[in-house]
Amino acid sequence: MTTSGLPFDDFRTLLAGVEGPDQGAAARVRALYAATGKPKGSLGRLEDIAEWLAEWTGRAPPVINKPLVAIFAGNHGVAANNVISPRAAASTAQVVELTAAGGAAINQFCIASNLGLKVFDLALDLPTADITQDAALDEKSCAATMAFGMEAVADNIDLLCIGDLGVGNTTVAAALFAALFGGSGADWVGSGSGADDPMMARKAGVVDKALALHGSHLKDPLEALRRVGGREFAAIAGAILAARLQKVPVVLDGFASTAAAAVLHALNPHALDHCVLAHLSVENGHKRAAERLGLRPILDLKLHHGEGTGAALAAGIVKAAALSLSGMAAAIR
Repeated sequence: MTTSGLPFDDFRTLLAGVEGPDQGAAARVRALYAATGKPKGSLGRLEDIAEWLAEWTGRAPPVINKPLVAIFAGNHGVAANNVISPRAAASTAQVVELTAAGGAAINQFCIASNLGLKVFDLALDLPTADITQDAALDEKSCAATMAFGMEAVADNIDLLCIGDLGVGNTTVAAALFAALFGGSGADWVGSGSGADDPMMARKAGVVDKALALHGSHLKDPLEALRRVGGREFAAIAGAILAARLQKVPVVLDGFASTAAAAVLHALNPHALDHCVLAHLSVENGHKRAAERLGLRPILDLKLHHGEGTGAALAAGIVKAAALSLSGMAAAIR
């Protein structure tokens, strides 16, 4: 990616010029399903997923050979405002270490569906600034983190499943949604990892304080990302954009991943057409955000574990959709 004088300008240019779906590949998928002789629509949403895969990979029938779950981990200065429960901020690094050792839930789900797994440690020893006091990141650092996130689509992967990890990031996600879609903190905060009513009230107050501090700057989606977002949010936004440019379909995980995606949608309403949503988290605002973004969840498992677990489970469904068509198409040749 070439660079300009202003760090965000390159991303604006890339987002403005993203290509649309391969309608020819989608038509071939429909023709292949018709040729199998099965009742039209009998596989329900699996047929839609197969068509979506073909649209964004250009392959019909679609094939998934190298899927990857990418988890982006960051820490947040806003955690100092007593908005985290029940885990301490230090647990982000502990979960990263557990995942590296193969002992996290996400490891087991990746084994079950034969998915690759990478965890991106985004300077966990250096939390972002407290968004109630300052911008989380400066523009240069935010743009550099977006560029780092773009590396997630290296190594010829053909399905990207995006997860997040960061104590306090549901508060940050609520602030991003409020900045992008409007409303107050109370409209977007949720129970997170077990927050009670007083905790949720504190989270809402922190979001409102951040919104007041950054004010009109939040009208620019990328400014909102750097001011009230965080490193994992910036990296996820970069990964989603890179996947679009490389024709790699994306499965989004939960509340924070969706907030990062919303930044791109605010810049280009077609920026997420290559994405599907794995599930709805228990966060109050996730359903509202998904509806605003036109994302319909694949699963409804009442997950609030995070860390890419929903995306990995949904990836199994996506792989099954691809295999269902390719297997049937092979049988009729």
